[in-house]
Amino acid sequence: MTPAELDALPAPQFWRRVSCCLYEQLVLLGVIAFTFLVPNLALGILFGISLPSWLTFGYLYAVLGIYFVWYWTKSGQTLAMQTWRVRLIGKGGFALTRYQAIRRYLFGSLWIVPCIALQWAFHLEKWQIIEMLFTVSLLFWPLSIFLDRRDALARQSLADRLAGTRLVELPKNLVTLS
Repeated sequence: MTPAELDALPAPQFWRRVSCCLYEQLVLLGVIAFTFLVPNLALGILFGISLPSWLTFGYLYAVLGIYFVWYWTKSGQTLAMQTWRVRLIGKGGFALTRYQAIRRYLFGSLWIVPCIALQWAFHLEKWQIIEMLFTVSLLFWPLSIFLDRRDALARQSLADRLAGTRLVELPKNLVTLS
């Protein structure tokens, strides 16, 4: 598809976004298991050490950032986005540059800020934190598309508006994703 054709496509509806996000989290479990758990288990078993929590968070954040930026700049779609026929485009329907993809990742991870505040305010622990993270990332963060009142067909999330990107829903009959 040409950039003009991509730019003319509608934004995905709320439940398509939520479904794509849920599927993305399942895919990310595999990414985390491979890039995070295996090296940390090896460090713990072989040397009896564990990384401090701030370093663990930073490492995990960087690994996920590399995953998203690589897929978004390569094809505009992660594995979950391909399944749900959703694509991330830049202004005018063009592919994302690395800078745009990094901005989208940084702004897209802003949902962590209210989670940290809620954890601190309510002294949440263990499973409560995980439940809160899933709830905020799956339901509340995607609701930010309803803050975009300019165009109902091109509704953008807060992260997309800040990064200058847009999600579009690809037609069913599209054979190639590039």
